[in-house]
Amino acid sequence: MAGPSASSSDALPRQRGIRIAIDRGGTFTDCVGNYDGKDVVIKLLSEDPANYSDAPLEGIRRIMSHFLGRDIPRGQALDTSCIDSIRMGTTVATNALLERKGEKIALVVTKGFGDCLAIGNQSRPRIFDLAIRKPEVLYSSVVEVDERVTLEDYAEDPERRVTKVDVRVGTAEAEGADLVMGLSGEAVRVLRRPDREAVREQLQRVFDGGIRSIAVCLMHAYTFPDHEALVGEVAREIGFRHVSLSHELMPMIKLVPRATSVCADAYLTPAIKRYISGFQQGFKGGLGTKSVKQGEGNKGARCEFMQSDGGLVDVDKFTGLRAILSGPAGGVVGYAITSYDEKTKIPVIGFDMGGTSTDVSRYGEGRYDHTFETTTAGVTIQSPQLDINTVAAGGGSMLFFRNGLFVVGPESAGAHPGPACYRKGGPATVTDANLFLGRLLPEFFPKIFGKNEDEGLDREASRKVLQELADQIHRETGKAMDIDEVAYGFLTVANETMTRPIRSITEAKGHDTSKHRLATFGGAGGQHAVAIAESLGIKQILIHRYSSVLSAYGMALADVVDERQEPESAVWSDKSDVVDQLKKKVEALKDKSRQALRDQGFEDNEIVFEEYLNMRYRGTESALMIIKPTEGEHEWDYGAAFVKHHRYEFGFTLDDRDIIVDDVRVRGIGRSFRYEEKSADEQLRTVTRKDVKPDKKHSVAKVYFEGGRVDTPIYKLESLAVGEAVKGPAMLADGTQTIVVTPNATALVLETHVVIDLPESEKDRYSKASGEREVDPIMLSIFGHRFMAIAEQMGRALQKTSVSTNVKERLDFSCAIFDATGGLVANAPHLPVHLGSMSTCVRRQAEIWKGKLKKGDVIISNHPSYGGTHLPDVTLIMPAFNEAGDKILFYAASRAHHADIGGITAGSMPPHSRELQQEGAAIKSEKLVSEGKFNEERVIELFYKEPAKYPGCSGTRCLADNINDLRAQVSANQKGISLIEGLIAEYGEDTVQFYMVAIQNNAELQVRNLLRAVHDRFQGKDLSAEDFMDDGSPIRLQIVIDRDRGEAVFDFAGTGPEVYGNINAPEAISYSAIIYALRCMIREDIPLNQGCLKPITVKIPPKSLLSPSDNAAVVGGNVLTSQRVTDVIFRAFEACAASQGDCNNLTFGFGGNVSGQQEVRGFGYYETIAGGSGAGPTWEGTDGVHVHMTNTRITDSEVFERRYPVLLREFSIRKGSGGRGQHRGGDGVVRDIEFRIPVQVSILSERRVFRPYGMAGGEDGQCGLNLWVRRVKKASWESSLRKLQQTGEDNNTDGNGNDDAEYEERFINLGAKNSAPMKAGDRIIVYTPGGGGWGKVGQEKALGQAPDPMQSWKKGSLAAREETALQA
Repeated sequence: MAGPSASSSDALPRQRGIRIAIDRGGTFTDCVGNYDGKDVVIKLLSEDPANYSDAPLEGIRRIMSHFLGRDIPRGQALDTSCIDSIRMGTTVATNALLERKGEKIALVVTKGFGDCLAIGNQSRPRIFDLAIRKPEVLYSSVVEVDERVTLEDYAEDPERRVTKVDVRVGTAEAEGADLVMGLSGEAVRVLRRPDREAVREQLQRVFDGGIRSIAVCLMHAYTFPDHEALVGEVAREIGFRHVSLSHELMPMIKLVPRATSVCADAYLTPAIKRYISGFQQGFKGGLGTKSVKQGEGNKGARCEFMQSDGGLVDVDKFTGLRAILSGPAGGVVGYAITSYDEKTKIPVIGFDMGGTSTDVSRYGEGRYDHTFETTTAGVTIQSPQLDINTVAAGGGSMLFFRNGLFVVGPESAGAHPGPACYRKGGPATVTDANLFLGRLLPEFFPKIFGKNEDEGLDREASRKVLQELADQIHRETGKAMDIDEVAYGFLTVANETMTRPIRSITEAKGHDTSKHRLATFGGAGGQHAVAIAESLGIKQILIHRYSSVLSAYGMALADVVDERQEPESAVWSDKSDVVDQLKKKVEALKDKSRQALRDQGFEDNEIVFEEYLNMRYRGTESALMIIKPTEGEHEWDYGAAFVKHHRYEFGFTLDDRDIIVDDVRVRGIGRSFRYEEKSADEQLRTVTRKDVKPDKKHSVAKVYFEGGRVDTPIYKLESLAVGEAVKGPAMLADGTQTIVVTPNATALVLETHVVIDLPESEKDRYSKASGEREVDPIMLSIFGHRFMAIAEQMGRALQKTSVSTNVKERLDFSCAIFDATGGLVANAPHLPVHLGSMSTCVRRQAEIWKGKLKKGDVIISNHPSYGGTHLPDVTLIMPAFNEAGDKILFYAASRAHHADIGGITAGSMPPHSRELQQEGAAIKSEKLVSEGKFNEERVIELFYKEPAKYPGCSGTRCLADNINDLRAQVSANQKGISLIEGLIAEYGEDTVQFYMVAIQNNAELQVRNLLRAVHDRFQGKDLSAEDFMDDGSPIRLQIVIDRDRGEAVFDFAGTGPEVYGNINAPEAISYSAIIYALRCMIREDIPLNQGCLKPITVKIPPKSLLSPSDNAAVVGGNVLTSQRVTDVIFRAFEACAASQGDCNNLTFGFGGNVSGQQEVRGFGYYETIAGGSGAGPTWEGTDGVHVHMTNTRITDSEVFERRYPVLLREFSIRKGSGGRGQHRGGDGVVRDIEFRIPVQVSILSERRVFRPYGMAGGEDGQCGLNLWVRRVKKASWESSLRKLQQTGEDNNTDGNGNDDAEYEERFINLGAKNSAPMKAGDRIIVYTPGGGGWGKVGQEKALGQAPDPMQSWKKGSLAAREETALQA
């Protein structure tokens, strides 16, 4: 098969042998061989034990047989002297990770942090799963080493003190010094050095237990690696075969991702080394640089493996950590090199749709998009990887009709049984819909199905499963749809399901999808490319000749890469001393990289470098990797480049803040093969177009397009000549792919690509007159996605443009859209407590401002009696008008938790507030923006001046953050409005309004069905439950269900009165708890909107703590009472045992502008701490996780110590705190924090008196406990008498005024809610509650959990940002 030749560049000698590139995928192994300008392509099954043991070896054997013109027998060692190079991508690492079949390893970590990976970031992956599943850890045992260092200075210091140290880490002087300058330029205090012999004893025990691979990750080792190095030395002396040290793999701050990465490396590298040594045994002569250099006897062949970052590495240097995206990375390199033109610079979105997954990536600006923290198979990894995101399960995505909606995936039919048409009795899938509609051609598909593996695809089986779905739709909705409509409906919804995350990925980084091209590859890409491009507003699609083997082809074109990185902490300035220091670091890294590439056989003229600084604004965690600027004369002007990039990606800059350099990175590139084909753009300029002649068609088939089946010509790709244009409808096919060209689109054949051009799309099908309308389930499903996508994109805009840690990193916010009456349409909640509670607020404001709002106005409110939850949650509401501007069609609203809004304590979460004013700024209803003008003066009044008027209260302690976050909320609302306007432009106002009501009716129907099912389960009995707050206040609930109408009354009669404290909960909170609990029990994705509450009547006794008066304190209601209300609802439904029932709110800080006192600059910090979750009828509780009404992440331990003056002594699982039972409750955690300067510390918690209940005979979980550890003077009458006799005075000083008192450590119980002024050296230890057990102790377990269909998905930057978030 002739095709593009990758001929050598001038720098390289003439090709001396066959070049081979291989991608070993999950199902198929693709091989591309090249010799003397000729290519051969081979596709074979990855697993075929009857015929061969290793697919890549078999592929190489076939390629060599082809070029040498003789058959090489199987099993004969292959002669490397005929091979120039072998390049490979492999799924060995990914499979070992997915199937958890790696090496048995031990994790070595700093004392107190043995559970750091079990706790992770404490959030749960899916907010509505009562059976919480966190990824299992990779290690079999843990060693805690008694060593400790910390950073001397802290970033939030208002005085910006920097300790100067001359002794550098790694030098001889550093060995005895207490203060050392770390690699990052930060002062490191050494608190305890490890005892070499003690470490040896600990590691020897592990070794004797049979473990041969260890992962070492110690606190702050990214900047102070000496202790890790010592552990590594001892481990090698003992004889461990593999030792992974975190500072060598990835010297970046963040303990948890670094520890996971080092575990992944220790777990996977031995498996890879085993695979490679088996692979090498198939050759005569060696593989890799070493064998080429030695050149004895049979000359060796170069052998390189593709890494996750898109660069190749020599076979001897290939490690587990860098291998996870080895295969997919080749595809990205393939389309980047073949589809991007350096002259036109049109960016490309890669769309790789295979049988089991659909992956999306982007290439623009002439370089790869890397991400440094991603999750694969439940393991979060810190290492440079191409930003590849799985957005769907591919052709194998299963089709369902659930609750009146068309649903596609995420469940996959996999390779076994596969789609129904694979003749193995599989389910209905996307592939079946394509086959039935004629978009997949069985005659072009390999005949490998059936009993004897010699039959083609079975169209009849596809028809049968689709007919079953059509029958189900008719049964449930009364709507008769033919199979064509049903199949096409599923394809439409599948495309919508995929475009939602694609839009997110591109727009989250500030790119506009419509300005891209779509490069599609993988077996199933061609069938969906046009629809996906249309939906994204893309006008041109590129499909490479080798698109079905593009990953392998990409390996052939890739460069060898050497990545180096070092931590830094410099404050950027254009002054020469800072620049010189950074340049020195860069040059040192370049030297190391250059040497490594020389060792792999590269000459200096083949080596180029990309130089990066990882930069961020002080006080934020959103660092950006900035490549060395090339434009203009200032080549080292990184500062300006960062500001420009920050404005592009986040939409704002912080000109008054320092820019911090976190890391210095160098990417050394060894240029190996050059791609010398003309780019698609060059070909498009010079090609002579001619319409294809009708007689070229291979056959005609009836293919379904929107509106019905059409006679569609089918062309064989190889029979089309360059320059021939095929007008749609048409199908282009060869043995490996089918390309669908829709009516109106045109395909043009080039030498290297097929280019499909799309016309402007027009949607007219759904703009019916409003009279004759019935709900179309396909449109309902699409609008469900569209409304949700708007709320998600608002959330992304808010997260991107916000400044505070609370919003940007902890995702403590919610965005939603509402209909004209204030009814919730779609909500992207990151926290369940925001669910449904915003609509009370929007409705109230809509009434207040009726007829008074104009375009561009924004209302602000946070008052509990106006639909607020607690004061730090500030809501901004913006109306969307019709074209004439005289009628409100919708509202967009965002609610964000502001870290400080004034009040009596820093962090605005006072444990002792008695009245609302003590909790900070309380805003009933104000106009924040008038016709687009932001009123900053009024914000200063409301947030800073007003709160300070009350005795003992301060205004906000971080006004600049408040203003920035409010602006971010405004821009999020703006985003929502413009997206809604776009939707109306596309479908018409009536249609959008119609489906806005229909989607609420759909949710209502599902809740009615749930209530009927519950009524039957309890045989019509009324449900009731009660529980108590720690002060004894009862919360009582009775639920009466009317089966006929599918309605329920939730009656809280008997609940305790309003409290002179802060656990009063505004009414909105009970509504949130009810929606959340119902959604958990439905256990399926349903739209969460106003419809959920329509069948529910809620009765809350007035003047109770669930309906407090205007000025009642409520700060604890949102975070504590909400959890107890949830516990009571689940108890009534007997759904699960109680979880920790608490958020454990801890705040500390100093400073403020308290009335009558001088203003003090300070800081405030706020965190919520995980506990145990409750067990259930089919699951065990989970340890150390956030439950029910919250799901915020915890700040990483190293970042915590870098930003604040603290020492985290311990963060571990509180063993045995979960209730025992048939299924045990989850354990709580222990968090022990020592303060290094005096601060005010407050704790606001619950379940310190009443234990979390067990269910069905299970035992209760343990209560929590808050301890203050303080040093107090020892006082006894003897010592006082002695003093009196010596000095005549009873004090603790000697005659010279020196303090010689003895001190002792005292443990003082703070109770559930308290605040204390802690001195330097004082500690707070929080023991959080466990979850209740389920079932009697000793009963046989009845565990049953469905597997997670998204386990194998590649979670690039999108998921890193959203994992905790947008899953509602």
